[in-house]
Amino acid sequence: MSTLSAVPAVPTRTLGKTGPRVSALGLGLMGMSDLYGPADEAESTATIHAALDAGLTLLDTGDFYGMGHNELLLRDALRSSSRYREEVVISVKFGALRDPDGGWSGYDSRPEAVKNFAAYSLRRLGTDHIDIYRPARLDPAVPIEGTVGAIAELVEAGHVRHIGLSEVGAETLRRAHAVHPISDLQIEYSLLSRGIEADILPTARELGIGITAYGVLARGLLSGHWTADRDLPGQDFRTISPRFQGDNLTRNLKLVEALRTVAEAKDATVAQVAIAWALHQGDDIVPLVGARTRPRLAEAQAATTLTLTQADLSAIEQAIPAGAAAGSRYATPLMRDLDSER
Repeated sequence: MSTLSAVPAVPTRTLGKTGPRVSALGLGLMGMSDLYGPADEAESTATIHAALDAGLTLLDTGDFYGMGHNELLLRDALRSSSRYREEVVISVKFGALRDPDGGWSGYDSRPEAVKNFAAYSLRRLGTDHIDIYRPARLDPAVPIEGTVGAIAELVEAGHVRHIGLSEVGAETLRRAHAVHPISDLQIEYSLLSRGIEADILPTARELGIGITAYGVLARGLLSGHWTADRDLPGQDFRTISPRFQGDNLTRNLKLVEALRTVAEAKDATVAQVAIAWALHQGDDIVPLVGARTRPRLAEAQAATTLTLTQADLSAIEQAIPAGAAAGSRYATPLMRDLDSER
């Protein structure tokens, strides 16, 4: 019996005007292979199976997560499940360059690179098509029109179903959409990261582009489980994340405690309120959660049944006002890679 059997199946939403119908909550797989310390592969597979059983159909990966490991993990999990390929929507990011030691060396979104990356992803995933294919970041050396045009050729050939983007600004979004319809923009959006509300979200809505919101729990800060004395392994991304450092962490955890008061009044957890808040920002927004275990997945799934009244939303806003987060969402060198922050 699934550990999620007591919770109703996740409802569905459509990603923009041209995108696929997906679960209102997606599962981000990155932490099962990379950047958040060691993960248990057996539990990761069991968590993917539990997500499928619960009706989560949107599975997000990247060809550089664990240098291909994440795609292979997803392939094996799908093969060992009872689900058919057409029941799931696989979203793949590409373009980030790694070295054998796991280091980072830029982005490559040249048209010939796009097709090369796609060929390897199709093979690792064991599928004949990728449902949503997107560059992880804007390659400053390649016009977005060239990158999107190359993916459009993959769409025409049947290797890709939909084109997405990640962490781009409003102007880039418009230019890309003029070449080929964009299904969704994957971008960080949470109670602690609300920068898209000024220009990017209105532009996406004007163009009919959906939002897949990653970092909805602020990399664990909004989980309600984080403590100031938590030890992190050296390979954990959060060791260099400004919001987890010194006074920033102290201030951010105070915001979490304010949100906990709201959550307790709703008989919910901090994580569930944070996810429900994102769900309540519009039917065009699909939060991604990076649950690596079945209990964390069950907690996140329950957020889809949590109704927030206008009074609840006002209380949440009072607990964590826009712009209240201490520290930028990435370290300075990584912020320079974000077209969305320019």
